[in-house]
Amino acid sequence: MLKKNITKNYIFNLIYQILNFILPLITMPYVSRILGADGLGIFGYTLSISAYFILAGSLGINLYAQKEIAYVQDKKRERSILFWEFVILKIITMSIALIVFYFSFASFSQYNMYFKILCFEIFASMVDICWFFQGLEEFKKTVSRNILIRIILLTCIFIFVKEKKDLYIYFIIYVLSAFIGNLTLWLYIPRLLSNRINIKRFNILRHLRPTLILFIPQIAIQINAVLDKTMIGSIANNIAEVGFYDQSYKIIRILLAIITALGATMLPRISNYFAKNQLDKIKELLNKSANFVYFLGVPIMFGMIIISDKLVPIFFGSGYEKVSILIKLLSPIIIFIGLSNVLGVQYLFPTKRQKLYTISITIGTAINLILNILLIPKLLSIGSEIATVTAEFTVLAVQIYFVRKELDIKSMLLKFRNYLIGGLMILAVGQGLTYIIKNDLLCLILQILLSVIIYFTTLLILKDQFFFFILNKGKGLIIKKKNKKPISDPLLKEAN
Repeated sequence: MLKKNITKNYIFNLIYQILNFILPLITMPYVSRILGADGLGIFGYTLSISAYFILAGSLGINLYAQKEIAYVQDKKRERSILFWEFVILKIITMSIALIVFYFSFASFSQYNMYFKILCFEIFASMVDICWFFQGLEEFKKTVSRNILIRIILLTCIFIFVKEKKDLYIYFIIYVLSAFIGNLTLWLYIPRLLSNRINIKRFNILRHLRPTLILFIPQIAIQINAVLDKTMIGSIANNIAEVGFYDQSYKIIRILLAIITALGATMLPRISNYFAKNQLDKIKELLNKSANFVYFLGVPIMFGMIIISDKLVPIFFGSGYEKVSILIKLLSPIIIFIGLSNVLGVQYLFPTKRQKLYTISITIGTAINLILNILLIPKLLSIGSEIATVTAEFTVLAVQIYFVRKELDIKSMLLKFRNYLIGGLMILAVGQGLTYIIKNDLLCLILQILLSVIIYFTTLLILKDQFFFFILNKGKGLIIKKKNKKPISDPLLKEAN
C-alpha cells in the first residue's frame, strides 16, 4: 500500500471532523430560536449522559485499533484479522453499555423519552468503523458518503422542527445522521479485507488489556468534554445555563477541529515511523505540527475574542448574550488542546507511552472536577469554563514536563512569538473597529476580513519561516502538477 499524502489526508480528516459539528453549526441560529435555551439545555444535558455510556462501551478501542491497523496497513491478511477482532469486541462491550443505559435512564427519568431515542446513538457507535480507515490513512472514505446524508438530514431539521414541542424530532434527526453515516462506511469493507479468514486465528482477548489501559485517558478526555454540562445541570439546577455553555463549547470545538484534525492524520504516520525506528522523521513532523497549531490557532483564538460580541446576537438571536462571554473565556483552549494534541496524541501515544499520556489527562480531569465543584455554585457556566481552561492548560504543562528531555521544547515554544505578535495586531484592530462602526453585521464582516489581511501581512513582515514554507509548498504543488517531477525541497517531500 502506497503512503498517503499527509496534506490530502489532513484536508479529508478536517472535512470529516467539521462534518461532525457542521449539522448543529448550520442549524444553530434556527434551533436556538425555535427550541430556546431550555430545549438546547435538555439536548446538551441528555447527550452528556449518553456520552458516558458510549465511552464505556467503546473502552479505548477506537484509538487503539487505529494505531494497530496503522502498524500492519500494508498486510491485508493481518489487518483483516484485526478488523474483525475489534468489531466483535466492540459489539460485545457496546451491547453491555446499551443495556445498562436503557435500564438506568431510558426506562425512567425526567427525560426518559429523549434517553430512549439516544439508545440508537449508542447503537450507531457500535457500528462505527472510522478507526479502520484512519489506520489505513484512507480519510477520503470517511467523508465522501457522509456528506450527502448529512445534507439530507440537515434539510430535515428545517422541514420538521417548527416549534418547541418538536424537540424529540431534533433528537431523532441527530441520531439518524450518526447511524446512517456510520453504516455507509461498511460498503467499502469487502474490497479492503481478505476473503479467506480463519476464525480460529481470532484472539479477541489479547486486545482487552491494552484497550482498558487506553480507557482511562479516554474517560478523562470525555469527562473533560461533557462533565461541565452534566455538573452545571446537576449542581446549578439551571438547564438554560447548560444551553449557554453548550453553544459556546460547540463554537470553539468546531474551530478546534481545524487544528486537531491534523493529529488524527499524523497518528498513523508517526506510528508507522516508530515501527520502523525513524525517530528523526517523527521529530520533524512534530515541529511542523506545533507550527501549524500556532499558525492557525492564534488567529482563531484572538479572532473569536474580538468577534464574539457581534457574532452571538446575529447568530443565536436575543437572549444568548452570555454566550459571548463564554466564548471569550473558552478560546485559549484552542492553543492548549492543539499543543497537547501534538505532544500527547501525536507523540506519547504512537510511541507506546500511553501511561504518561494517561497521567496527564487524568490530572487535568481531577482539576476540572475539583474546580467545577468549587466554582459552579457561584459562577454557574462561567465557573465551569474557568475550570475547563485551567484543566486543559494543566494537561499541556504535564506533557511538556514528560517530554522535556526528548524534544526541544524551548525552541518549539519560542516559535509562538511571531504568531502572538500577529494575534495582538488582530486584537488591536478588531477592538478599534467596534468603536468606529456601529452596524453589527458590517463591523463583523470588516473584523474578519481585516484580521486575515493584518495577520498574514504581519507574518510576511516578520519573515516567518513556516508561513514561507506554506507559500512555497503551494508553489511546489503547482510546479509538480505542471512538470510531473518530484520536488527537490526535502521539507515539501515530507509534507507530502
